[in-house]
Amino acid sequence: MVNPFDPRTVLLAKHAQHVVLVHFPIALFIVGVAFDLLSRSQRASQLGAAAYLNLSAAAIFVLPVIASGVLAWQLVLNGKPLKGLLLWHFLAACLAAAMIEASWCVHWRSRKAGRRDLPRYRLTLEVVGVALIALTAHLGGFLSGINP
Repeated sequence: MVNPFDPRTVLLAKHAQHVVLVHFPIALFIVGVAFDLLSRSQRASQLGAAAYLNLSAAAIFVLPVIASGVLAWQLVLNGKPLKGLLLWHFLAACLAAAMIEASWCVHWRSRKAGRRDLPRYRLTLEVVGVALIALTAHLGGFLSGINP
């Protein structure tokens, strides 16, 4: 039996890094969206600044998560074509990552232009992003064996 506390087991497992890293952008993005929704009624609020920081961190952390997912695919499946739930998980993850990056980009461009009001369509991007994250996590749960 494998020792779960052995550092080699934790660090060298073929997919462990992806499973660990994935939680950071999920939490950062969802909290960023929550802060953004709470800051809608206030101009230049601390919640708006917190939303921007969370979305920025999520946009940064999503890149190694996607890379670790592709690496896990290459190591575990030896680069075989994806099919079934794994293909759907990969597609949903790519769309969720695109929504995270797009949401951050809307906030960044607005700050760069010096505008106080953010465009209203950002809420649609953010809500669709949260829904895609939920779908991706749901499919990932089936792949990892957590969901029966």
